[in-house]
Amino acid sequence: MTIPDTQRPILFFDGVCNLCNGLVQFVIRQDKRKQFLFAPLQSKAGLEAMQHIKNTDGKMPESVVLYSEGKYYIKSDVTLQGAKILGGLWQLLLLGYVLPPFIRNAIYDWIARNRYKWFGRKEECMIPTSELKSRFLNDQY
Repeated sequence: MTIPDTQRPILFFDGVCNLCNGLVQFVIRQDKRKQFLFAPLQSKAGLEAMQHIKNTDGKMPESVVLYSEGKYYIKSDVTLQGAKILGGLWQLLLLGYVLPPFIRNAIYDWIARNRYKWFGRKEECMIPTSELKSRFLNDQY
């Protein structure tokens, strides 16, 4: 198993997507307790996470996946659970749970389908700075 046995949440992201990389940078800035770990979906751990989700849900995730407390979250649940983990005022986003999942996920899918067109893409996954490297799963380096 590539995914480490950790109590810390892991945010898997599309490493070539500018929007996804922006999300990672945002979470790094907001995560004052440094609880999140990160890994591109293109990494060994990311591929393992995607395969697990495909085996259980029948669909391969496209842009971000959150692994927390032994459970995988996809689509709009990534944002809502991530806000819960960040705490503070970010927990106000939990009000999003009042929307039915089919509406939340339709909005998520629309953004995910257009993310490269709207935000662009990189040729390769981001490489974290030396100060951030400890927060990234290191199987991709």
